[in-house]
Amino acid sequence: MKPSAYSAASAAARVPAQPGAADAHRERDVHRSGAPDRGGDRDRSGDRGRGGDRGRGGDRGRGGSEDRARGAGEPVGAARGEHTHSEPPVSRPRVVVQRSSVRGQVLDALRTALLSGELRPGEVYSAPALGERFGVSATPVREAMQQLAVEGAVEVVPNRGFRVVRRGDRELAELAEVRALLEAPVWLRLSRTVPAERWAELRPLAESTVRAASSGCPATYAEADRAFHRAVLALAGNEQLVAIAGDVHRRAQWPPAGAGAGRGRAGLIADAHEHTALLDALIAGDQELVRALVGEHFTAAR
Repeated sequence: MKPSAYSAASAAARVPAQPGAADAHRERDVHRSGAPDRGGDRDRSGDRGRGGDRGRGGDRGRGGSEDRARGAGEPVGAARGEHTHSEPPVSRPRVVVQRSSVRGQVLDALRTALLSGELRPGEVYSAPALGERFGVSATPVREAMQQLAVEGAVEVVPNRGFRVVRRGDRELAELAEVRALLEAPVWLRLSRTVPAERWAELRPLAESTVRAASSGCPATYAEADRAFHRAVLALAGNEQLVAIAGDVHRRAQWPPAGAGAGRGRAGLIADAHEHTALLDALIAGDQELVRALVGEHFTAAR
C-alpha cells in the first residue's frame, strides 16, 4: 500500500483524536502490558518518535502495527477481542433441519421394515446398502440405525453394519411383565379419578386401533396402539412415565425370531377390541370389569 493510502486507512481505524487522548491510550496500554513506554522515549529523544511519521506509515512503530493488525475501518475494541455489537446475527443452517427430516423419514421406514419382517432377525445390513434402497446417503441411515440400536432393535457389527436382534419368547415375556408393572397400576388409579367425559374423548383413538388392525399392517397398528396407550397414560400428568412406558411398549412390538411379521391380522384385531372394551368399562365406571380387562391386556406375552 502506498504511504498516502495507508495513512487514510490508519486514520479511519483510529478513534477521533481528543486533547491528550494519545497520552491516555499509551498509558493504559503500558499499564496492561507492563512494558516500558518506548514510544514515549522515542518522542522525547526525537528519534522516529514523531506522530506524523507513524501516521504516514513511514516507520514500524507501535501505532502503525496495531492499525495493520486491526485492518482498515475495524473498531478499536475488536483488536482486543471485545464485542463491538456490529456482527450480523447468525442463523441456524437450513441443512440441519433438512437432514433431521430425512433421518426421521428413514427411521420410520426402518421401523416399518422391521415390523413387517422385511428386515429379518439375525441378518446384517450395511448403511450404504440400505441408503441405496431408500434413495438417500448412508449418513441418515447410519444415524437412524444408531437410534434403533438404542431401542434394542438392532446391534452394531463393527466394519459391517447392523444386525437385527433375535427376539426370544422369554425376552418378550419379560417386556410384557415390565409393561404390566408400569401401566396396569396407573390404569386402575385413573379409573377411579378420571371422569367419564374424559375417557369418552379417547374414543377416536381406540377406534383408530381397530381400523389399523383391520388393515393387517403391523407397522400401522403398532403406531395406533402406542398412540392410544400414550393418551391414557398422559392423563396421569407424568411425562417421565409416558416416555419410559412408550419405550418399553415399542421394544415389545418388535417381532420375535422366526415369527415373520409377528401377530397376524386376527391377533391385531383381538388386541384392538380390548382397547374399546376397556374404554367402555372406564366410561361406565365398572371397576371390577376394568380390573379384569387390564389384567388380561397386559399380562399375556405379546
